[in-house]
Amino acid sequence: MSELDVAKEKIAYLKVWLGVLLVTDISTFGWLVSNVHTAATLLLWAAVIVVVALTVGILLLHRRIDRHIQSLKEL
Repeated sequence: MSELDVAKEKIAYLKVWLGVLLVTDISTFGWLVSNVHTAATLLLWAAVIVVVALTVGILLLHRRIDRHIQSLKEL
C-alpha cells in the first residue's frame, strides 16, 4: 500500500469520527433545547458541558483532518 493510500485511509477514518461527533453534538443540543424547561438543573448543565466539549472536539478533529489534507500536497 502506498503512502498516499495510507494517508487517504487515515483521513477517511477521521472523517467517520467527525461525523459521529457531529451527530452526537446536534442530538445533545436538540435535547437541550427541547428540555430546557422540564429537565433538572444539574442535567441541563451537564448537557451544556457535553455540547461545549463535543464542539471543541469537532473543531480539533477538523484541524487535524485539514493538516492531513495539507500534508498530501507533499506526497
